[in-house]
Amino acid sequence: MELAILFGSFVTLMLIGTPIAFCLGVASFATIAYMGLPPLVIFQRLNSGMSVFTLLAVPFFIYAGDLMVRGGIASRIVAFAGSIVGHLRGGLGQVNIATATLFGGISGSAVAEAAAVGGLMIPQMKARGYGTDYAVNVTSMAALIALLLPPSHNMIIYSISAGGKISIADLFTAGILPGLLLALALMLTAYVVARKRGYPTEAFPGFQAVLHLGAVAIPGLLLIGIIFGGVRSGIFTATESSCIAVLYALFVTIFVYRAMSWTAFVDATLGAVRTTAMVLVIIGTAAAFSWLMAYLRVPTMLIDWMSNISQNPLMILLLLNVLMLLLGTFMDMGPMIIITTPIFLPVAQHYGVDPVHFGVIMILNLGIGLNTPPVGAVQFVACAVGKITVWEAMRSVWPFYGAGIIVLGLVTYIPAISLWLPSVFK
Repeated sequence: MELAILFGSFVTLMLIGTPIAFCLGVASFATIAYMGLPPLVIFQRLNSGMSVFTLLAVPFFIYAGDLMVRGGIASRIVAFAGSIVGHLRGGLGQVNIATATLFGGISGSAVAEAAAVGGLMIPQMKARGYGTDYAVNVTSMAALIALLLPPSHNMIIYSISAGGKISIADLFTAGILPGLLLALALMLTAYVVARKRGYPTEAFPGFQAVLHLGAVAIPGLLLIGIIFGGVRSGIFTATESSCIAVLYALFVTIFVYRAMSWTAFVDATLGAVRTTAMVLVIIGTAAAFSWLMAYLRVPTMLIDWMSNISQNPLMILLLLNVLMLLLGTFMDMGPMIIITTPIFLPVAQHYGVDPVHFGVIMILNLGIGLNTPPVGAVQFVACAVGKITVWEAMRSVWPFYGAGIIVLGLVTYIPAISLWLPSVFK
């Protein structure tokens, strides 16, 4: 009965449009009240969920990404990416994906990337004769690359949700090859779709222009090396690297590019504060919800249920992927990681799956959910920028979805894609 109240109240509130933080909090309170436990337990769990030192990295990375968008770094990366791949079929679509790959290693946020890159690329693509649905779908799927590349703050949330025992440096490293593989798959898909629709290519600007634009973009791109190199080498932690990212972003945008106005700085600061407040409230309520599921032995019951279906680890991974894909369509990524990690990770480990490998699977899987209604935050942002409805975009998104699912399958069943690079740095 406790589980019926917990999940029943949560689903009911979500279906009537209640904000996700309130869904999690009210469902937890209702269950605690039914069980006769003191309500103080919820506040304790909420506080402990937010009072994790490593979580400081999340607001600082959000802040750094916002500063870079408003300080001109994104536009310079777009110009550099355009000089490299713009001459391929569907040139601006290829530029969009290449930019997302480069910018993803700076922002670490799919929503920020969809807003920043989409705001620059979608209007250009529409003006050059590309279909709006094509521009939106390329933007929204390419934004998922940021989830896999350092400094992905969703990987930090996964590490914390797993009890803080999984190395963030290993997670950052493990996501690099899957992120690049996703970029390659999307570029191939964009090429095929562009060729079918007869979209144009852009003129190659020449090697001199490529070198010039690369030199201009280097100050912004250096942040990728600073964050990854510093965390991987142990010079500083992920939390410390987020603070360095903010300071470096301020230095580049103010003193190197000289593109950061006082108004843009204030807007970036206020935007980061609002986003951080929202994220931390969701994390706190999700932590209380997760504690209740552990208290009610949900992971154990799930292991028993799956064991009755199959003992084959390959089949178990398939079932977990299907469950996460379905759940990811109904909830945003942050709370989903916090809620499902304590449930699914023990199941995966029970069948011999490495927790770092499973983390990459989960991030990519739930990332695809960010492009799937009814709670597809990245899809919504891209559609808002492109000024079309979600349903218009959904009619032609399937080739890009297919590319994402194929990459998910490769990452799931070939562990070396995720685990080889971390092993090199051991």
